[in-house]
Amino acid sequence: MTEEELIKQCSKGNREAQEYLYRRYSAALFGICLKYSRNKAEAEDNLHDSFMIIFEKIHQFRRKGSFEGWLKRITVNTVLQKYRKQEPMAVVRETLENQEAQEAPSLEGVPLPTLLKCIQELPNKYRITFNMYVLDGYSHKEISEALGTSEGTSKSNLARARSILRDKLKNINIHIA
Repeated sequence: MTEEELIKQCSKGNREAQEYLYRRYSAALFGICLKYSRNKAEAEDNLHDSFMIIFEKIHQFRRKGSFEGWLKRITVNTVLQKYRKQEPMAVVRETLENQEAQEAPSLEGVPLPTLLKCIQELPNKYRITFNMYVLDGYSHKEISEALGTSEGTSKSNLARARSILRDKLKNINIHIA
């Protein structure tokens, strides 16, 4: 089934097409959910919520950019929306001079399961900002728009996330540059 036919069939509510779409993209989208969630169960809930929105809005896909990119954007936005409802994303004003001067830690050599566990343990506002900036390549401007905060808050949250990660990794005897 072509991508265009798949989209058309899903738009019509065809359950077989929806199942096919789920099987085709769920692993990639689950990876995104796992990155932004505190644990596997929460990631599964976020994946489910994302697919519900994807199936509801699939008729809105306008073929501008890739379909997989659209699915990923829906997934990230679904997770972000959930966290915006749970807690305010703003952080107490911190001095940025010292934090911005710190270089980003090199995460090379850190086992992926260890890194993922440490990222999942970050407070929501730090975890989400870290993932968006470091792992997904969003700019501070894009992050601040998505989270309804200032660019300064995004920078502060990123610096704080890096600091917490550095401390967590040191505590388990993994030293990073």
